[in-house]
Amino acid sequence: MNKLKYPIGKPNIPAEISSELLAEWIDTLEHFPEKLKSLVKDLSEEQLDTPYRENGWTIRQVIHHCADSHHNSYIRFKWTLTEDKPVIKVYFEDRWAELFDSKTAPIQFSLDALKALHAKWVYLLKGLSEEDLHKSFIHPDGNEEVKLKNNIGIYAWHCNHHYAHIEQLLIKKNWYK
Repeated sequence: MNKLKYPIGKPNIPAEISSELLAEWIDTLEHFPEKLKSLVKDLSEEQLDTPYRENGWTIRQVIHHCADSHHNSYIRFKWTLTEDKPVIKVYFEDRWAELFDSKTAPIQFSLDALKALHAKWVYLLKGLSEEDLHKSFIHPDGNEEVKLKNNIGIYAWHCNHHYAHIEQLLIKKNWYK
C-alpha cells in the first residue's frame, strides 16, 4: 500500500542544494504540464474516474489537485518574496478533492491552468537571487520554517509523485498508448 501511496518515496531534500539540483527541479516544474497532458490525453471519462489505488483519488481528482496545490504554492512564493517570513494559510487538500469541480470538471481546465501557472512560476524562479532562495515562510502545521529553495524541491517531487500515481495505474490497467 505504501508503494501505491508513495510510488517514488517521500520527498528527500538535501541540506545543501547545489545550483545543478535546483536547475533540475526547475526543469521538472517547467516540463510537468506538458508531460502530464501527454500522459492523460487519450484517457476516456471512465478511465479518468478510476482511482489510482484503493481509497485513493481518481485520475481526474489528481489532475485537479495538482492545479490547486501548485496555485497555492505559487502564492506562497509571492507572499514569501514580499513579506518577512509569512505564516502561510494551509488548505485541506482532501476536502478540496471532494468538491464538485474536482470530481467532475473536465481535466482540460486544470491542464490549461497548470500550463499557464508553471510558465509564470518558472519565469519567477529563474529570476530569483540566492538571497531570495533563502527566504522562508512558516508552515503553521508545526511552525516549520520552509525556505523557498527547499520548496522548489518539494514541488518538483510533487509533480513526479502524482505523475507516478497516474502512470502506475495506466501500466497496471494496460492503458498506455
